[in-house]
Amino acid sequence: MSKKPKDGAQDSPGRFAQIRMVAKVLRQQDPKALPIVAAAALGTLAVLIVIGWLIGQLWFFIPLGVLAAVLVGMIVFSRRAQRAQYKVLAGQPGAAAAILQNMRGGWTVTEAVTGNRNLDMVHRAVGRAGVVLVSEGPRSRVGPLLGAEKKRISRAAQQVPIYDVQVGEEEGQIPVDKLQRHLMKLPRNLTKPQLADLNGRLQALPRAVQMPKGPVPRGARMPKSPKPRSR
Repeated sequence: MSKKPKDGAQDSPGRFAQIRMVAKVLRQQDPKALPIVAAAALGTLAVLIVIGWLIGQLWFFIPLGVLAAVLVGMIVFSRRAQRAQYKVLAGQPGAAAAILQNMRGGWTVTEAVTGNRNLDMVHRAVGRAGVVLVSEGPRSRVGPLLGAEKKRISRAAQQVPIYDVQVGEEEGQIPVDKLQRHLMKLPRNLTKPQLADLNGRLQALPRAVQMPKGPVPRGARMPKSPKPRSR
């Protein structure tokens, strides 16, 4: 009987293909990124080898240095790749929605709960902080959209905090590459049962207005950066 291939063997080709894809995008968007990744990894290895040589334990610090170099290289690679992805997304309709959909922390995201014909839109993210309304578009146009949506959901939200965040490059707006960091700094105001109850009430609400035909662009989705495996 033929042996069934292990899961790791099946995952490896896909993982390597993903790394190559991200590296290709990274090289196009940031030509200095890959040399920086290599320098960070080799620098880590060199430092640990020198430490091992000074204390007379090269046999221990060489393998430790290799592992540390791989880990540091992957961390730097992931961060540079994320910056490149944000650069690609900036200015595209639906960029904020792409960021929200890839966030960790148990967020429930509803894209384009309201908008207009200019492709200005408001997305709703519900998490432990409460309700966060995230807009895309010029301040002069998204202000009324945010105000109307906050008023519409206030009865269903009851006493839950409602935050509004404008994504863009104008004064007072949050650049798309800082959106995730901004939301992660919000306080945790809800317990898990309260969050589940809030999601139920909000999902029962009808949409405020019909958006122009066609979905929020899916091409703005960010490929996930490869992560080092833990054993």
